[in-house]
Order: sequence, then C-alpha cells, then structure tokens
Amino acid sequence: MATTPLGEDNYPDPLVASPRGGAGLWRVAALGLVIIGAAATFALFGDRLPQEVVMIFVGLLAVAGVFFLFGLAAGLFRFAASEERRTIARALVDSVGRGIVVADRDGKIAYANAHYGTFTGALNNGVPVSIPRLFSGQADAGEAMYRLTRAAKDGRNAIEDIRIVGGLGGSQTETNRAFWYRVAVRPLPPTDETSKPVVGWTVEDITRDRESNETAFLDLQRAIDYLDHSPAGFFSADAQGRIQYLNSTLADWLGYDLAEFNAGQLRLGDVVRGDGATLLMRGRRDGEITTEIIDIDLVRRNGTALPVRLLHRAARLADGELGETRTLVLDRSSAPENEEELRAAEVRFSRFFNDTPFAIATLDGEGRIVRTNAPFGRIFRWSGEEKSLELQPLRDLIGEGTREKLAKALSDATAQRTEVEPVDAQLSVEGDHAVRLYISASEVSAGSPEQVNVYALDMTDQRKLEAQFAQSQKMQAVGQLAGGVAHDFNNLLTAIIGFSDLLLLKHKPGDPSFSELMQIKQNANRAAGLTRQLLAFSRRQTLRPQVLELPLIVDDLTVLLKRMIGEKNQLSVEHGRNIWPIRADVVQLEQVVINLVVNARDAMPDGGSITVRTSNVTEDEARDFKFEGMAPADYVLIDVEDTGTGMSPEIMAKIFEPFFTTKELGKGTGLGLSTVYGIVKQTEGFIYPVSTVGVGTTFKIFLPRYVPTAEEAAAKTAAAAAPAKDLTGHERILLVEDEESVRAFSARALRTTGYEVFEADGGEEALEVLEDLDYKVDLIISDVVMPEMDGPTMLKVIREKMTNLKIIFVSGYAEESVRRDIEDDQSVDFLPKPYSLDQINSKVKEVLQRQDKLDG
Repeated sequence: MATTPLGEDNYPDPLVASPRGGAGLWRVAALGLVIIGAAATFALFGDRLPQEVVMIFVGLLAVAGVFFLFGLAAGLFRFAASEERRTIARALVDSVGRGIVVADRDGKIAYANAHYGTFTGALNNGVPVSIPRLFSGQADAGEAMYRLTRAAKDGRNAIEDIRIVGGLGGSQTETNRAFWYRVAVRPLPPTDETSKPVVGWTVEDITRDRESNETAFLDLQRAIDYLDHSPAGFFSADAQGRIQYLNSTLADWLGYDLAEFNAGQLRLGDVVRGDGATLLMRGRRDGEITTEIIDIDLVRRNGTALPVRLLHRAARLADGELGETRTLVLDRSSAPENEEELRAAEVRFSRFFNDTPFAIATLDGEGRIVRTNAPFGRIFRWSGEEKSLELQPLRDLIGEGTREKLAKALSDATAQRTEVEPVDAQLSVEGDHAVRLYISASEVSAGSPEQVNVYALDMTDQRKLEAQFAQSQKMQAVGQLAGGVAHDFNNLLTAIIGFSDLLLLKHKPGDPSFSELMQIKQNANRAAGLTRQLLAFSRRQTLRPQVLELPLIVDDLTVLLKRMIGEKNQLSVEHGRNIWPIRADVVQLEQVVINLVVNARDAMPDGGSITVRTSNVTEDEARDFKFEGMAPADYVLIDVEDTGTGMSPEIMAKIFEPFFTTKELGKGTGLGLSTVYGIVKQTEGFIYPVSTVGVGTTFKIFLPRYVPTAEEAAAKTAAAAAPAKDLTGHERILLVEDEESVRAFSARALRTTGYEVFEADGGEEALEVLEDLDYKVDLIISDVVMPEMDGPTMLKVIREKMTNLKIIFVSGYAEESVRRDIEDDQSVDFLPKPYSLDQINSKVKEVLQRQDKLDG
C-alpha cells in the first residue's frame, strides 16, 4: 500500500486541542491596559508633566518595541495560534497509528488525535467521546474498563487486552470474527496548559497481531503433533543429562505417560541401560556437530530392555561445555524376515560391547581415543559434562608414573606384536583409582583411524582389599607377638606382686623395709599396666563390660583431663540429647578418652582447644558416613577434636601400629593409639581419624548402642553379691601351674589362709595327683597354657570322673579367648594374671561359697 508524505495539506489535525491556557491572554490585556492608561494620562495631564518624563517613557516604549522585533526575527518569540501544533511532540502524537486521548481524571477530554476518530463510535455529532464511553456498550469489555477507569482515577498505569466479537459497532461482514483492542491508561506529568491532573488514554486495534500469533501457535502445535506421532522416537537432553523433551512414540515404547512427563524429570541414566549414558554425553572436542550411530539398549519403565539404534548429535559450545543433545531413536526389537538374522547379530554385539564389566576403547596411531563402550567413562572416572573423550590421548587419563610403560605397550601393539605386557596404572583423576590395561593390535581398514584395542579392568577395589589384607596380616602378626610377650610378662609379674604381698604381711609400715617393698609392688603394677596395653592392642585382655552412661563417664574425667592438658590449652565438653547407653569396660573406656586427649595436647605445642563431644548416630546417619568397614547400625559417637598440627595421609596410615610415634625419643612409647584401637575393636566399635594438616585432627569413635534383652533387664534389678570378708578356709585345692615362681607364690598364699594345697607342674602330673587323692579335691586352680597338656584338655579328661568339679583358670590372655577353648563352659571361673594375694584368696572364697550354696 502506497503512502503519502505528510504536508501542509494532509497534516492530521487533532480532533480536540485545547488552546494554551488563558494566562498569556491576560498578560497581553494587562499590558494593553497599562499602555492605554499611560496614553490617557499623557492626554489629560501632558501639560503638567515634565518634558523629560514624557521623553523617557517614549524612549522606553521605543526600546521595548525594537527588542521584541529583534526577538521575533531571531525566533525567541512566536505566534502560538499559527505554530504550536507544528512541534515535534505534537507531530508525533498527531500522526501515531493508535488512538490517543488526554483527559482529566473525571473524563473531560483536553486532546484527541485524528486516529482516534477512525474507531467506530469514537465521535458523537463530530465531538469525540471518552474511551470508557466508547466501550460502554460492550459486555465483554465491562470488567476491563472498570479496572482501567479505577486506575485513571487513582493515577496508576494499567493496560488491558479486550476481545469483542464483531468489533466496535459490530461488523456487517464478519459477525463471528473476534476483534482485539489494547487499551492503556497512564498518568501524565503536570504542564502549564492544564490546571488539573490529566491522564493519557491509548487504544489500538491488535487483531492482526493476535491472529498472526495464533496462526504461528497452531503451526507449532501441528509440528509438535507430527513429531510426537512420527514412526521414530525422539528425545533431547541438557548438559547435565536431564531429558528436556520426549516424543509420544518414544514414551509409548518405554511405557511412560506423556501427560505426566515434565522437563528434567527423567535423566539419561533412567532410560539408558548400564553406563550407556556416558556415550550420549560426549560431542566432538573441536565443536563440530556430527551425527553418531549408536546401537544400545534403552530401559523400559518395567525394567525390560529395548534394543534401539540412536542417531545422536551432541555439540560442544565455544567454551568447551556440552550443549543440548538431539537423538532420534529407531526400534530394533523387530525387523523384516530377511534382515532378522543380521539385526539379531548386531543387537548381540551391541550388548556384548556395552554391557561388559570392563572398559573397551579403540585408539588411533597416536594413542588418541576414537571409540569407547559405555563402562569406559565410569571406570576412568570421566564425566561427559567436562569435555569429550573423542581424540583425547589415553596417556592423559593415567598417572605420570606409568605413561612410559603405556607408550611402549602402544608401540608394540602398532607393530603388530602378538604379546603385549599388561600395564598397571593409577588414574590421573583425584583419588586412589587403579586400572589394568590389556592392549592389542586392531584390524586396520582403509579409511578407519582405529589401530589399537584397549581393554581396561577396574582394579581399585582389589588393590584396596590387598592393602587391607596386608595390613591386617601385619597387625595380626604384631598382635600375636605382643600378646605372647604380655603373657610371659604376666607370669613374671604375678610372682613379683605375689611375693611382695607375702613380704608385706611380715613388714609393717614402720619397718625400714616396708617402703622398699612398696616400691617393688608399685613398679610391678606399673609394668602390669604396660602389659595391659600390649594385650589391649592384641585384643587379648580381659574386659569387664557393664552398661554405661557415656556423658557421666566423660564428665567424671573432666577435672583430671583439664589438669593433664595444662593451662595453655582449653577443654570443652559437649553432649548430645538423650545419649543412648553403651556396654563397655569403664576402666578401658576411660583409658581411651585419656589417651586421645593426651595425644591432642601433644599435637598443640603452642596451645589450642580440645573438644570432646558425644552424640547419637542412627543407622541411616551411619550409612552416610561412608567409613570403610563400618556396618550401618545405631552407634554412640565420641568425637575428640583438636586444633593442632594435623596429620598427613602417610602418617594416618600408620598411627595405629604399635611403637609408631611422631614424638621425640623418650616422650612416647608408641602404644597409646594402638591400645585405643585394640580396646575399641574389642568393644566391637570402630575408630577413624579425620585430619587436615595445619587445621587439626578429630578422632571419631563409634560404639554400638546397647539394647538390653529381657533377661538382662531382669538381672539388672538384682543386687550384686557382697564380696567375702572372711578369706580363710580348709578345703582341698589342686594348684596346676607350669611356672614355678607363680605356683610357689599361689600355693603359699592359699596355705597362709588355711587351705590344703596340692601342686602339679602340668596337666599330666595333675591327673596323677588326682588319682593318688582318689579325685577328692574341692577346687582346681589351673593355668591355661602349659606344655604337653594344656588346661582345657586336662579339664575334659577330669570331667569324665568329676562332673561337678569347680575350676578356676588363670591366664595372661583374655577370658574371652580362654572360653573359646573350653567351648564357653560357664561352670569355669577365670582369674586374670597378674593377680595379688588378696585377689586369689577372694576369688577362691567366692567360688567355694557359691559351690556350698549349690550343694546345700
């Protein structure tokens, strides 16, 4: 359609344009009255006025007249009636292609442009009506016009799209056609031309734009409908593997309801079998978009496999990040009869290639990756979101230490050698991940860059198991050595402590030898504490477990711990709410806490803070910790945290080994943490260090939650039997001990309190003594480990003749290990070495009194 330029003849004059306000006219009238008054004054009183005054007044009028003439010529003044409507603002408003009305808030129109008059009903007898009145007869516009009118009165901006069937005034030819109008109102700033606040109304016919949008929407709907019901599946995923679009065909194949699908709800891992998702998250490194053909299995919603062929496109953005993918899916679950065998062979190969538990890749002549199977990305810890594996050198994926060996293996393979030595390598990614690479030559074909085949086995778990097994073997061997040494020491200490007690019976506190004897006994007891540490490490010490409230135990230690850590260190104790009970040896548990706090103190030479926390850990929370070897269960957690120097991973790997210490010579035995480890393990708990160099260390001890059985709950209410005060007796006791010094002390201790004691240095001699006594003894006290015939073996023989015999086993090993040897015979009592004079006499009296009650 041709357009005509606006000129003087066709300029669109506004329908209404209020003149500039009356202020200008009043000023002109006032000036005229002043001049008329001056003329009248000169006419009436001219002869009375001085000539100079008349000349001055005339001169001023002349100067003013000349100034206004020059101002008019320079454009400083203009005639409003002839040029006001020719300003740029007026020209824009008058010629704009929408109706514009300026009115006060009560609806009185001050201005209406020419385009407003083109709307049917906008003029009434040639006079424009307000926009609310223009739409007043349209029922469909009622609510919208109410909102717009309220906005106009309140001085607010508002805009509404109004739909009217047949249009304003009704269409004669298109009575069913919907017409759309966009009506807006906005407050205008105050001007010199108006004395009241005004608002600007605009009305625009947007029917054509609406119809264009609806047409485009319908076209888009048809395109989506064509894609949804195409004979092939289609989906698109973002860089994080979230499926953004899924067509109806693919949804039907996979068993999903498309009406319930939301963008990002499914991930590639949900619909692609195994590690296949990594194959779809690659793209070329150079950013070029190519179409890959991938034969793979998808996973239906019911878990069954759907063999498909994917025509897949993935692009890398300019910064190397993965863009969105586009994938066409062809169903390969069926094929024409003449293609069935070939289809089945391809599906079998696809599953063999992608479902294998090891990684497969082909390399070009320079060792760069050409193609991989699905597990490759998982085994090599390569996320498709980082960058593409295509043309990535394989040497970059493994640690530097084995790259030279890999280069030699690749050289041998490209030289078509039949035997290429496997390469054991660590991956270059963070963490301890190991693979074993098997490399062979590929069949070279024209146009194909593939020259080398690589098969990779994930060896990470196996290496960890090997390291754990080696460590456990080493710890077991050292534990056996420590336990054996402690057992022999306990025999010696039993004799030293025992004979010291016998001598102390003869030497009273005033005796000159009394202090020396006490020194011998005290140092022997200190040595016994060292052997307990060795037995704790080897897990062969005797524990006296009882139900404990952990916060009470820690609180009781607080004063002692504060004294031990000194003034330059701070100790704080924090308890969780309602801490569960545990079952442990209170003495050993105290030793664990003390050892860890002392170690924390030593790790802070310049002072710091130590925090001891207790809390409950539920089974679900324990599962989240991911500590190696800890089974999910309910635990009570003890945290001992310091702000010390921290430990490197190399040191943390050795801290529980006996005699390993980072302290200066003479400042530590190296048994503290190994003892802690042994006690925690013997209590069926777990201990793990968490440390950062320069920040500090936290030891986490997980102890099993104690849940009493019905029998234990009933027994808890019963009072424990009071210890015997009278330790004398007259019964016959057979003492069996291969260590002569221990046997001599024990026999003498028992005879001192009135018992008749018979001695034997081993199991064989004990049987002979019993036969001579016609098996008439009241009690047998026997060592467990003896040459020729040990204690448990001797007991089995004696039980054939003396079914109700009471026996006390003594040993430097733990009671638990002894009971395993005697098949947990609860009629047997146990006395750990080393023992004192009072301890052996009390134990004998307790057992004999219990036997008397049973006989009675």
